[in-house]
Amino acid sequence: MNLSHLSRALLLAAGFGTVGAALADSGRAMPRAVPPAYTAECASCHTAYPPGMLPARSWQRIMAGLDRHYGTDASLDAATVQQIGSWLQTHAGTYKRVAEEPPQDRITRSAWFVRKHDDIEPAVWKLPSVKSAANCAACHTGADQGRFDDDHLRMPAGLSLRQRWAWFD
Repeated sequence: MNLSHLSRALLLAAGFGTVGAALADSGRAMPRAVPPAYTAECASCHTAYPPGMLPARSWQRIMAGLDRHYGTDASLDAATVQQIGSWLQTHAGTYKRVAEEPPQDRITRSAWFVRKHDDIEPAVWKLPSVKSAANCAACHTGADQGRFDDDHLRMPAGLSLRQRWAWFD
């Protein structure tokens, strides 16, 4: 990258406020201004997923079906649905990785998720310390901030010796 490209990149990042905010647009981090209702309602049951992990149409369907949210009634009042839904739409993923709507609008069934986790044995998802693929925080220590990179990983409790060795492959 030459100096003019670097200067433009820094100016662009400054325009977003921080480099982290620029990354939020790509779904790799949680946007800076998370509505308190999102944290209180959604993150009380599961990882507060960065909205960039799904396309807008997936978020629309999820918000429209809260009364049957993956087997649970997660109904909210209309004002809260509107607030969270608008925020999810504003920050929904628009880049290539999330262009395809995953089956049942599940992040864990998206092509990119499956590809990134294809070396995880099915038994690992069932460990008491993990419970399911949707429990990102079992392995990703920065999941609550939308950090899912390899620098913020930990081995979940209960891995067999063979699974521990596979972790380093």
